[in-house]
Amino acid sequence: MEKIDQCPVCQGSSFSNYLNVEDFTVSRQEFKIQQCNTCNFLLTNPRPAEAEIGAFYQSDAYISHHDDAKDLMSRVYGQVRNYTLQQKLKMINELVPAKGSLLDIGCGTGAFLHTCQQDGWKIIGTEPDPDARLQAEQKVGSPIHAQIQGLPHADNSFDIISMWHVLEHVHRLNETLSWLRSKLKTSGKILIAVPNPESHDAQVFGKYWAAYDVPRHLYHFTKNTMNKLLANHGLLIHSIQPMWFDAFYVSMLSTKYQSGNTDLIRSLSTGIKSNFKGRKRADHRNNTSSLIYIITKK
Repeated sequence: MEKIDQCPVCQGSSFSNYLNVEDFTVSRQEFKIQQCNTCNFLLTNPRPAEAEIGAFYQSDAYISHHDDAKDLMSRVYGQVRNYTLQQKLKMINELVPAKGSLLDIGCGTGAFLHTCQQDGWKIIGTEPDPDARLQAEQKVGSPIHAQIQGLPHADNSFDIISMWHVLEHVHRLNETLSWLRSKLKTSGKILIAVPNPESHDAQVFGKYWAAYDVPRHLYHFTKNTMNKLLANHGLLIHSIQPMWFDAFYVSMLSTKYQSGNTDLIRSLSTGIKSNFKGRKRADHRNNTSSLIYIITKK
């Protein structure tokens, strides 16, 4: 375990305990989420070191690393993913009408990459998990890199860089964001999707909220702390888009963590209410269970 003594956002050195959360997926250990007393950034602290974190992904329940549909959660995840892939493709085509180069970091089994490839995008992917990486390579018919370090691409190479529920897993947070900025074309866009601990479903489920997903999720970004973090790297939030289905999927997992069984009625009710409360309002800031930050260079 490693202890974080300096806030990645503001370099503050004072933290308060925010919430104790159990790892319901693998270890059943309890982990602390702490809050920076200066900027309010939330982080899992202490956390497994980068060399040790792999053990906490070794579970059939970690469904982004396989395409099997063995249980209810996997089937729901698969059906929703098929729809959202087309929504993501539509989004990037609106952001960059002339199909160019796309890097998907943490591509899992390669579903998004494959969708973009079929639409005419020039694709590159990274995925640290060897089993998921092999599945992705079989889908797209080309090598997938284990990590961004060593990618054979010059600065200003990519029109789109995407990280779908990945940034919260990255140990070297500031190094990664600096790297992203350097590889993005001047007119390019970075898409970062992360859970939102300020959403209604996060407040309802508290320590049982599945999107805390400790210790795999090292950080828990609010809109305010994401804005501060990106500004440190010369990056700007262009817009924030909702991920409507996440409230339902996360609620299904959360009810299972809370009571031992998935409560479909409560999950549906909580998801609807969370999306209603989190819809875009007069301030133009979505507040749903997960958010997509569309980011540009300053």
